[in-house]
Amino acid sequence: MNYWSAENATEAYIKTMKMGKRANEPDVAEFISAIAAGNNAQLMVVACAEAAGSTTQGLIAASHQTGGRLICIVKGIEELHSSKQALSSDASQVEFVVGNAQTLLSNDYKSADLVVIDCNLENHEGILGAIQTEREKNTIVLGYNAFWKDSWVWSRLNSHLLPIGEGLLLMRIAGQSGNGGGKNGGHGGNKGGRPSHWVVKVDKCTGEEHVFRIRSPGGRVVRA
Repeated sequence: MNYWSAENATEAYIKTMKMGKRANEPDVAEFISAIAAGNNAQLMVVACAEAAGSTTQGLIAASHQTGGRLICIVKGIEELHSSKQALSSDASQVEFVVGNAQTLLSNDYKSADLVVIDCNLENHEGILGAIQTEREKNTIVLGYNAFWKDSWVWSRLNSHLLPIGEGLLLMRIAGQSGNGGGKNGGHGGNKGGRPSHWVVKVDKCTGEEHVFRIRSPGGRVVRA
């Protein structure tokens, strides 16, 4: 994730909307897809509380743009079968793993540059805590269904709770290499290591939510 691609983000956003057949009602899946694709994520891991759904579809769309791998962790065989049925033909583009999300993310997927967690998982706080240590590269962590959860309260600095869907938690975790595996370094794919943060604006007339990524100093604003 060594650069931000507005083109990738836009394409993934639109593809996700089409896959979910929500032409006029964007949801959290579209934003997750845009963040993943815009940051050129090469190893995406999503941990689902139940069967894979729209969020995983959004990451599939993102993987089309970046050429990256997508791992989906489910807790049991029943959820695995339900996920494949829900995703239909798109299931072939996902690498499913059955097991404990906290253990897998801490041991097998330390090199993931994008991690997405369903905060409805019973041990979601333990998962979020575990992945904040010993990362091999800079990692973006997204937690959906985050409203009414305590995750965003105790998580480290650099975390933001966005009013998207049922709440979208955004965190950036620095890897051990300090450069995210890219020659430009930085957090979340910013060139030259410039810091960035997210701003949510609500149109008072239409009620639409607009999410912007702001780089500073001297950065430009990119709508996610």
